[in-house]
Amino acid sequence: MFAINRAATTVARRAPRAWAAATPQMRWFADEAEEPVERDQLHYDVVCVGGGPAGLSAAIRIKQLALEREQELSVCVVEKGGELGAHILSGNVFETRGLDELFPDWREMGEEGPPIETEVKEDAFLFLSETQSLQIPNFVLPPQLHNEGNYIISLTQLVKWLGEQAEELGVEIYPGFSASEVVYNEDGSAVLGVATRDVGIDKQGQMKGTYEPGIELRARQTLFSEGCRGSLSEELMETFDLRAEADVQTYGLGIKEVWEVPAENHKPGFVQHTLGWPLQSGPLDTTFGGSFLYHMNSQGQNLILVGFVVGLDYENPYLSPYREFQRWKHHPAVMKHLEGGECISYGARALNEGGYHAIPELTFPGGALLGCSAGFLNSVKIKGSHTAIKSGMTAGEAVFELLTKDDQAEKSVYNMEMIDYEEELHAPMQATKYQEDMNTNWVSQELKEVRNCHGAFHYGLIPGLAYAAASAWLLKGKESWTFHNTKSDAEKTR
Repeated sequence: MFAINRAATTVARRAPRAWAAATPQMRWFADEAEEPVERDQLHYDVVCVGGGPAGLSAAIRIKQLALEREQELSVCVVEKGGELGAHILSGNVFETRGLDELFPDWREMGEEGPPIETEVKEDAFLFLSETQSLQIPNFVLPPQLHNEGNYIISLTQLVKWLGEQAEELGVEIYPGFSASEVVYNEDGSAVLGVATRDVGIDKQGQMKGTYEPGIELRARQTLFSEGCRGSLSEELMETFDLRAEADVQTYGLGIKEVWEVPAENHKPGFVQHTLGWPLQSGPLDTTFGGSFLYHMNSQGQNLILVGFVVGLDYENPYLSPYREFQRWKHHPAVMKHLEGGECISYGARALNEGGYHAIPELTFPGGALLGCSAGFLNSVKIKGSHTAIKSGMTAGEAVFELLTKDDQAEKSVYNMEMIDYEEELHAPMQATKYQEDMNTNWVSQELKEVRNCHGAFHYGLIPGLAYAAASAWLLKGKESWTFHNTKSDAEKTR
């Protein structure tokens, strides 16, 4: 067990496996003439930045492998939310494929299992005009839009459950700590970890009497799973030029509300998606987006989860996604579900919609990008949790192999004492096997099948739907052409 010097910070922690640097990191503050600020350092084998499905799955998989193969690796998850799930928008139709691989026996866990209760029982896809709706027969819909075997869940509750499983395996989780900067080696060629945010700074950037420096979390591998447009992930893409061979990413805005409704309006297991009004008013309208409405039971509550997704590559500068969402809720096909109910929570988030061709290079010396930090959302399915879990598992397996092969296991934080840890512990290693495996697993195949669908909608609603159908049933991503995206969303606004 190693003692940790707490002189420079008030953060208390149980850390028999992670240890502080003998010489605290020096950081110059606003004025170079001032004395440098000392930062404590905590060392781990792996640090996951972000406590969502991808980060937690990576941490869990590393610890599962360590237990199976009798290895010792220290793993830490740092999460900016006050608790796990605090920054997760609840409610989605969940495909269990990733969870089936992470916990093959989850269905036999009983009360100790994940909070997955409401199985999809009825699936409807509507095309809306301003006052009418037309239901498209399910047999006409592409396989990606079928939800048989999926569940309507609270993603917040699932993330909390994953956190419990991770802690049982020995993962150290620290909610309420935002990773605010990447720590690089001296020449900037490798990532050494992250630093949490300094507190007690006034608006002029000067230290107040309550100032406390952040803590550096250093690791042999740092996995970034911040979600869409994570600030550190975006910095890393620029620093290491990870987007050199990728298309320009395109984004969507997802707005969601959770309603509690009377029992007579509630149909547990009912799923409804819509296209058309109010986003698309004509056959050649190029605005990409649609809606969803899910009925779920949760702890005795009759809940309906409603949401609206708008591609941010729309041309009309006067389009307001929130206003269109409000209009949509007053459509007869939607309003009937919400009558007599009450909105009990709401939120919004950005979505990666570029898909297969917009995924950057995933690894760099010292770390990797996971989940929506990389952009594994399937925008045709409107699902990304299952791909996030799989990317986390794949990264965890590659990192475990990297840190335990040959003599690397001897360099675990568990085994480090008085050697030159700056040279040995943080030698710049790259988990290239993660990239190789993601290029060949089912996530890549799933995204490749719909790789041109979003781009097809730039030719209009009907051409986009026709191409999406052809892609799903016939082409399956094997077409020889590609609808590349070369402009940012902002450049497409007229």
